[in-house]
Amino acid sequence: MSLRDIISPFSVWKRAAQKLWTIADPIKDRPGADNYRGFHKNDLEKCIGCGTCEDICQNAAIDLVPVEGQETDMGDSGLRPKLDYGRCCWCALCVDVCPTGSLTMSNEYTWISEEAEDFRFIPGADKKEWDNAEKGYKRDENFQLIDFERIPMHELSVEARSSSFIEMVKGYSKEQAIAEAERCLECGICVARCPAHMDIPEYIKAIREDDIDLAVQILYKTNPFSASCGRICTHHCEDVCSLAHNGEPIAIRWLKRYILDQVSAEEIAKILKDIIQTNNKKVAIIGAGPGGLSAAYYLRLLGYEITIYESNDKGGGMLRYGIPEYRLPYDQLDKDIDYITSLGVKINYNSRIGDEVKFDEIYKTHDAIFISPGLWNSIPVNITGEKLPNVISGIELLNKVTNKEEIELGDKVAVIGGGNSAMDAARTAKRLGADVEVYYRRRIEDMPADVEEIIEAQEENVKFFPQTTPLEIKKNGSGIKFIWGKNKMIYEEGKRPKPVLIKGETFETNLDTFIIAIGQNADLSFLPVEVRNKFETKWGKVVVNDSGQTSVEKIFSGGDASNSKADAVSAIADGHKAAIGIDKYLNA
Repeated sequence: MSLRDIISPFSVWKRAAQKLWTIADPIKDRPGADNYRGFHKNDLEKCIGCGTCEDICQNAAIDLVPVEGQETDMGDSGLRPKLDYGRCCWCALCVDVCPTGSLTMSNEYTWISEEAEDFRFIPGADKKEWDNAEKGYKRDENFQLIDFERIPMHELSVEARSSSFIEMVKGYSKEQAIAEAERCLECGICVARCPAHMDIPEYIKAIREDDIDLAVQILYKTNPFSASCGRICTHHCEDVCSLAHNGEPIAIRWLKRYILDQVSAEEIAKILKDIIQTNNKKVAIIGAGPGGLSAAYYLRLLGYEITIYESNDKGGGMLRYGIPEYRLPYDQLDKDIDYITSLGVKINYNSRIGDEVKFDEIYKTHDAIFISPGLWNSIPVNITGEKLPNVISGIELLNKVTNKEEIELGDKVAVIGGGNSAMDAARTAKRLGADVEVYYRRRIEDMPADVEEIIEAQEENVKFFPQTTPLEIKKNGSGIKFIWGKNKMIYEEGKRPKPVLIKGETFETNLDTFIIAIGQNADLSFLPVEVRNKFETKWGKVVVNDSGQTSVEKIFSGGDASNSKADAVSAIADGHKAAIGIDKYLNA
């Protein structure tokens, strides 16, 4: 044994007078690092219950559960994550993948309890002492597991589209569609917001896996108008997309369009393989718009003999006669219609009920009737001079363009309204060579039109005059003089800002044509008075039950006649609902 071996044990005595190296109270004296991954926190107001955290957890440590006070709405499942700290490994993937940024982690790491169940809790709902901790782990804004940026859509330039009715949106390529589909978190929040409740995550997944046949099959379960809807749908599903909280939503509408862009009407038939077994019952449908044709499709699949009565010479209703072709080319609309008629659905065109055919006769010879006549009656402005020949409705203009009638608008046009129909009328007038001004009584941000429609109109040099009230129209040589006033906005808490005319703020504008596009009503004049009197109505709409049935037992209604949405996908949803309701009624 060496001398060093003998002396070494005594050398530790020199530390007897030194400060202790152990920590007396590690809970107080050893806080977690500023970015430590400690116990979870959740901002319940930010959280939408999308379940992305649950899906990514490799240890099944997260369950989505209902929480008192959290209501389900169109953009919120009402559920919130519940953590199981018996399984959690604090990897923080749940935080990294949270699309809203609601889920974070405190830097607290000590928690003592004798009850095992305590360690299963709902962050944010089960109050904890670390709820207000400012330090801890958060997703770095410069590091994302999620792609928040949308794949751009190629469109015609402003110069190319402003004078043309050629379709302005060109559609995704296969590579672009798959790349966009890969962004989807499959949370399903969008499904509830879609009026037709389309299985959006599943058809996006089919795109990602390049299975177009499956994608088509998924679409047709709830929407036989996907070629059209993929172009003109109001896409409110995108408003609630979980990615929209911190980035750009999935291009759900464009992906739906992509699917139908890949197949012809003949290929759709081969993919769906719909087999019809006739049940010898007859259903009449009035109106070959998206509502009527959707009802026809789903009723035909159930074996019903379907006859549609349409007053125009082509099908599509407001999709054909109320939407310009630069948004919805007729060949794409015809693709949707052609497949439905290929199943044996009969459409009697140029058949106005009450003229060519009597309603009583239809009522007697059919087991049930579905009405979906569309919005053909323009709502008047109720000012002096609106009966002058230079004044037309927006739907009249769009109808004439569809029918390729000669239109003389002159050099300067004013459009009254702020909805999509007003934007369509304004942009159509622009393409016909006129200088166009849009007058709307509230602010631009209050306009009910889709934001993209407003932006595109502005890009095309349509001029906007918000906070204005039309007062009078006077004849002025071959043109007209439009008199209008400025409005101020009156704000009341919890209410929509109210426009009020400012005294003395009156102006005149010389015009060639004045277009009214403030709204439209359904035309139910084809129904006998005694039938109309039996209908229960509210706010000018035919009231229906959950099956689409009116107060007249044998008659069902949907689309613009019964709902206030005035969009195609709502009419499609109504048609599907009524088909189920009619089948239930006739087999009760």
